[in-house]
Amino acid sequence: MPSYSTMLPGSSSFKFQPFLTKISPMTKKMNYRNLLIYTCLCLLPLFFHPSLSCDSVHRACRKLANRDPDLKYHFCVASLESDPRSRTVTLEELGAISIMMTISNATNLKSYIFELLEDKRFDPYSKGCLRDCLELYSDAIDTLREAHDDFKNKHYFDAKRGFSSAMDASVTCEEGFFEKEGEASPLSKEDERFFQLCLMDLAFATILDKK
Repeated sequence: MPSYSTMLPGSSSFKFQPFLTKISPMTKKMNYRNLLIYTCLCLLPLFFHPSLSCDSVHRACRKLANRDPDLKYHFCVASLESDPRSRTVTLEELGAISIMMTISNATNLKSYIFELLEDKRFDPYSKGCLRDCLELYSDAIDTLREAHDDFKNKHYFDAKRGFSSAMDASVTCEEGFFEKEGEASPLSKEDERFFQLCLMDLAFATILDKK
């Protein structure tokens, strides 16, 4: 298939077809005008697509944070803007991106816990807690996948229950370590991140449920 440079009149590499012996200036002008109109028509839907701009991501996160005081606004913005798709999606699609981030986070966290279980620095009590956390996050991933399906099908009430249930994994994981005096959790930062992501998912479902 010829490239655009070989197709457009006026190009240095433009070659006439055998049956075209002469193109008048008026024909060239019409061709350029038609090309311009066609390009504008192709781009027009982009300007009217009901998507979120970068500013809208900030507004969405502000709305989420206002709904739940435990949700950190700057965390929300940084998390969503890390995905390039967040700048050109609807509110529902932005919520779906958030949920997939949460599932990915829990999956990575499971791998990290496996690594910690191989670390000889941890005593039997700590490793017991880590194994509990591993099970908690395994269950949370299954719950989040079901909640994601509910979210896509606009069953927001069921989705909210799933997000709330998954969120408990981080809380229960942390509490396990603190049951022993002087014990510190090696997953504090990871548990907090997962907790915040679940709060975002829950807030999206709550807002959309009331639209």
